[in-house]
Amino acid sequence: MITLEQIEIEQTRIVALIEAFRKQPMPTEYVVAGVKIPLAPGERYAGLMLGEEGKQDYHLILLPGEAEDVDWKAACEWASERDASLPTRREQSLLFANLKDEFEAAWYWSGEPHEENSGWAWCQLFKDGFQDYSLQTLEFRARAVRRFIPSVI
Repeated sequence: MITLEQIEIEQTRIVALIEAFRKQPMPTEYVVAGVKIPLAPGERYAGLMLGEEGKQDYHLILLPGEAEDVDWKAACEWASERDASLPTRREQSLLFANLKDEFEAAWYWSGEPHEENSGWAWCQLFKDGFQDYSLQTLEFRARAVRRFIPSVI
């Protein structure tokens, strides 16, 4: 036999569940607008970079060609001569995820100097995606990227 007391206890529990449900974050929609991204011959679209709180920030474009056997300073200059830059560490991760076949299984310079060690810079091995820092005087490969920020982002 069900008692009024049992019903009231169950009702209190259900009210608490409803209150907890209302307090939890609700699902959101993530809209990626159709954006035309101009690509020059040989350029490859790498993907969308996200900024703060996962919001769309910019699109990353990999330029054709690469520099071989260059130290970090020369790699930065090489990219700058192409009106581009070396990718950041985060961008290198995206390049590894989406365009790994565009790279040799070798070390590539990032555009980021090491935060604490002067004369060192970050690099990534495109064989397995491992990132580390190295002396800027060592010679690795380099690829250049550009960033496209559409007006709809």
